Amino acid sequence: MRSSELRRGRTFGVVFDPGEDFFTALADFCKANEVRQGYIPMFLGAFSSVDVIGTCERVADPMAPVWTKVNATNVEAIGCGTLAWDPAQDRAVPHVHISVGLKERSAQAHTSHLLGATVQFVAELLVVEVAGPEIRRPPNPDMYDVPLLEFRD
Repeated sequence: MRSSELRRGRTFGVVFDPGEDFFTALADFCKANEVRQGYIPMFLGAFSSVDVIGTCERVADPMAPVWTKVNATNVEAIGCGTLAWDPAQDRAVPHVHISVGLKERSAQAHTSHLLGATVQFVAELLVVEVAGPEIRRPPNPDMYDVPLLEFRD
């Protein structure tokens, strides 16, 4: 286990508009407000299209991450995530999970890691900046190079 007391910075309410790409709008928000790291305790919205990690095929190694995607359209969504600073890319890198209900399928749901989304009506987020310690997400070579959150005092 790893833990660190987080010192909160600013808190923002953010609204993404119809047609916006979720990750592009989030990156634009972070850049405009100089948010390098933080967390998204919640967001909700409607998306015309989402891509989440998933597969319908048998997974050869159940401990290994799945890298394929599933697309869903016309969904209602809730989610949360973290933002870690990546100095090589000079930007805050999000890690977002989402649960989406398929409106045309009695709100049947998919829950997974968000790869991409296009806002249908609106997406409303809370973003809490972390002033310290520094948050990074380097790949872990012992765990399939999955980027894992770490705190640097």
